[in-house]
Amino acid sequence: MTPESAPTVQQLLAFYLEAGVDCALADEPVNRLSDPDVVPAGREAASARPVRTIPAAPAMPVARTDAPAAPEAAILSAREAARTASSLEALRALMETFDGCALKSTATRLVFADGNPQARIMFVGEAPGREEDIEGLPFVGRSGKLLDRMIAAIGLDRSSVYIANVIPWRPPGNRTPTPQETQICLPFIQRQIELVNPDVLVTLGNPSTQTLLSTREGIMKTRGRWFDYDTGTRTIRALATFHPAYLLRSPSYKRMAWQDLRAIAKALEQAKSSS
Repeated sequence: MTPESAPTVQQLLAFYLEAGVDCALADEPVNRLSDPDVVPAGREAASARPVRTIPAAPAMPVARTDAPAAPEAAILSAREAARTASSLEALRALMETFDGCALKSTATRLVFADGNPQARIMFVGEAPGREEDIEGLPFVGRSGKLLDRMIAAIGLDRSSVYIANVIPWRPPGNRTPTPQETQICLPFIQRQIELVNPDVLVTLGNPSTQTLLSTREGIMKTRGRWFDYDTGTRTIRALATFHPAYLLRSPSYKRMAWQDLRAIAKALEQAKSSS
């Protein structure tokens, strides 16, 4: 019986990138299982040797980074900034300069939106992933390709829909955004929805559904149900459905997602005929 060959360095790097590990926190690996009180034999010998003192190098100038504001202050700042945006272009410019969310300092770029700002339907997910962070557009990875096929099934494409996320910056390693990060970013997506002013709002997955539709129920209970989303100036019909990434992991639920898409198409037709 021949043992399997060890993975190459390239294969290991590809594995870590796929898992969301794209940055190193130390120059050498750390053994978290070792006893901190036990000093390796080689290190004892090294510690007995005289240590040659090396003059300190002159301090290099470090670029100043503004520390993120306290959560409460950041939320208030986001609300004030979002309220002043009179257009999507102004809102994007404000978000580019907003420093109240720590995710901005670890992300590559702002992932604002994609699609048609005059669209009658708007899709909102949770947060960008690695591919979205690189390209600066929402839903461009595997889940994005599935979303494209989903909307194509009801006769739409990216030129006739508008797509955004609750969180516009990628969390490190694709981790789940914290409640504080979500609350800081919430005023921006709320203003974005208000400015797009679609006839139908579709929340993709549990996090965006609970955040925007103010429900604690899980996606299994909320999907396929219609909600009223109040922008303050208008009430928009909103429907929750599965996130494409969830459908990739659980393809058996695609049948339910198809039912949701048919309901969305019917609602769009009704809105068109009544306008």
